[in-house]
Amino acid sequence: MAKVLVSELVLRDGHQSLIATRMRTEDMLPICASLDSIGFWSLEAWGGATFDACVRYLKEDPWERLKRLRKALPNSRIQMLLRGQNLLGYRHYSDDVVRAFVQKSADNGVDVFRVFDAMNDVRNLRVSIEAVKKSGKHAEGTISYTTSPVHDIPYFVNLAKELEAMGSDTIAIKDMAGLLTPTATYDLVNAITAAVKLPVHLHSHATSGLSAMSFIKAVEAGAAILDTCISPFGEGASHPSTESIVAALAGTEYDTGLDLGKLQEVAAYFREVRKKYWQYESDFTGVDTRVLVNQVPGGMISNLSNQLKEQGALNRMDEVLSEIPRVREDLGFPPLVTPTSQIVGTQAVLNVLTGARYKSVTNEVKNYLLGHYGKAPGTVNESIRALAVGNGEVITCRPADLLEDEMDKLRTEVESLARSEEDVLTYAMFPELAQTFFQERAAGTLKPEPLLEKEAVSAAAPRFAPSEFNVTLHGETFHIKLTGSGHAGEEQRPFYVSVDGIAEEVVVETLSEIEVSGGSNGGQKKKTSSSSSSSGNRPRPTHEGCVTTAMPGTIVDIKTKVGEKVNAGDGVLVIEAMKMENEIQAPKSGIVVGIHVQKGDAVTPDETLIEIQ
Repeated sequence: MAKVLVSELVLRDGHQSLIATRMRTEDMLPICASLDSIGFWSLEAWGGATFDACVRYLKEDPWERLKRLRKALPNSRIQMLLRGQNLLGYRHYSDDVVRAFVQKSADNGVDVFRVFDAMNDVRNLRVSIEAVKKSGKHAEGTISYTTSPVHDIPYFVNLAKELEAMGSDTIAIKDMAGLLTPTATYDLVNAITAAVKLPVHLHSHATSGLSAMSFIKAVEAGAAILDTCISPFGEGASHPSTESIVAALAGTEYDTGLDLGKLQEVAAYFREVRKKYWQYESDFTGVDTRVLVNQVPGGMISNLSNQLKEQGALNRMDEVLSEIPRVREDLGFPPLVTPTSQIVGTQAVLNVLTGARYKSVTNEVKNYLLGHYGKAPGTVNESIRALAVGNGEVITCRPADLLEDEMDKLRTEVESLARSEEDVLTYAMFPELAQTFFQERAAGTLKPEPLLEKEAVSAAAPRFAPSEFNVTLHGETFHIKLTGSGHAGEEQRPFYVSVDGIAEEVVVETLSEIEVSGGSNGGQKKKTSSSSSSSGNRPRPTHEGCVTTAMPGTIVDIKTKVGEKVNAGDGVLVIEAMKMENEIQAPKSGIVVGIHVQKGDAVTPDETLIEIQ
């Protein structure tokens, strides 16, 4: 067999898996010349959650990132992860949007398109693969690997045959949660290489601690390409370390031929880069064999823990991890990969935080149950479907067959803000985020979320303030537990606490603060008060007709108005939380007497958003 080829993932999946996709382009470019000289089969540098993170958090134009990486990597194949008919968003797009997106991605520098569908519904891959081939680029048809009563080797072999027939150039096995064992890997790769003539490319996260062993068995069974990640961003929820795999195969018939010395230089660079992003580190991104049960993929776990932390609910992570397999079974065992990982994960969070399973159901779960993401691999729980969508008609055709062309409509909607066809496609992926991004770009106010200075914290002080403590005031002791807070940096910041078991909101107004820095004066920096935050102005819920949210989010739609009669269960608000849209229903029948939010508002629990009497 020829030497094994290596794809390096540090510019995309590595930091997505370990630091919530927060690496900035400015930290990628200085090392590109070294990466470009090593001889990787490809460098994965775009797609997946990076597009979302660029616009949402980093305030970078993702297309500009691609162009700059293309210029900095003249000798390397740039690879992207594409979600088939979902592209990089969380819904299905019309065929003309898919074709336009693939062509612009190719024009701006993508050479290899790894195309997958979260449901393994090959109908959702056809247009993407056809578009990649038309652009003259490499199409990698992808199998989303998982385990369940309906996923076995014949199932996966049949998928590989269909992907070959569609015109794929290579077949990728995408083990996004690290579920492959060495024996299962050998059997699967051996069966696929015997059934198709295409090279097999293996992608497996190291979460369960099995992937490096599985890689050895994969090459013995005939795998031609392996996905690895340079060690500072490797292992755990990421991937086997590049240096380790190269060393393991050195001197064998599978020798990669890559230079360990050059890899060490790259590792030294990223070892320092990772320190900048310490605030996104998580206790849930190391080796965790629970993944063999909960199946949470590496790219999801760091984002999930970060989102729960922002909601003051990180202490409930174990409950969420236990709930995820139950939701997955209810939905017919979809593989947990974007967007189904977000769909299942967010519903599991809602089930835990609301205290009742499916009390609140996201719009994405409803659409999934109606067939709008494709055919479920297994049998859907019909009682859950009835609870979520009632007698809604379940479609059986390819979902995109029901969509009309969208590009002209999208161009019209964003013509006052878009500067290019790429901008129109960004808007197609994330309309609300894109509009805000374009407006800030035009105003010259784009500002990424801050990277906190770890050195600003006294070495003698604990890294974090306590989140649960007792306070004695006038001889009386109160047990206080912090459950959530508003955004840091606000002059008036709401904190959500439990006082002796009773939920309370405390609005903290900063009048002065200690400046913790390298200065020696130790003095106070005076701050002037600002007007109260919107959350501080909203009334607390006091009766059954107060509409609230189970988790912090952003208002994306208001579906009622003051004076309107609503029935219990009617949708009155849509909130985006954890990248999913969640419709909030009226808790009782009555007349809407107050609406305390508007579109775009950030909202938190323990606020009355709408009042019904």
